[in-house]
Amino acid sequence: MIKQYKIKMIDIGKKEITQREAIVQGVISLKPEIIIAIKKKTVPKGDVLEAAKLAGILAAKKTPFLIPLCHPIPIEYVQINFSLQKDKIKITTIVRGKAKTGVEMEAFTATAVSALTIYDMCKALDRDIVVSQIKLLKKTGGKGGMYERK
Repeated sequence: MIKQYKIKMIDIGKKEITQREAIVQGVISLKPEIIIAIKKKTVPKGDVLEAAKLAGILAAKKTPFLIPLCHPIPIEYVQINFSLQKDKIKITTIVRGKAKTGVEMEAFTATAVSALTIYDMCKALDRDIVVSQIKLLKKTGGKGGMYERK
């Protein structure tokens, strides 16, 4: 017999509104020549990092439409930073807002979509691109308080 699970949206009605922040990081590994093309802005589709930043910000705002049980919450701030290294780009996303629930999913979604946008913009040059290590670095606010990855 197969056990059936019931999914449900968590009731946050009695939770307090607090200032929330989440920082998520991901890595996209690319060949060094692709990193150079990104730096020189010679990738045929255009400015890779600007497209990835815009896509990530939009994704953060659309998170409850993508993740079925995610509450729609007011986002006050999204910042996406890229650290280009020899053969990878570290993507770090910061999301802030005042809400009854956290902004981690918005930060995760922004990071993932930024990485996928980089893949899409560079795939004609290299299909061996790897998106990996998407993880929560820090979160603040709410009943759970602060979490920081060690």
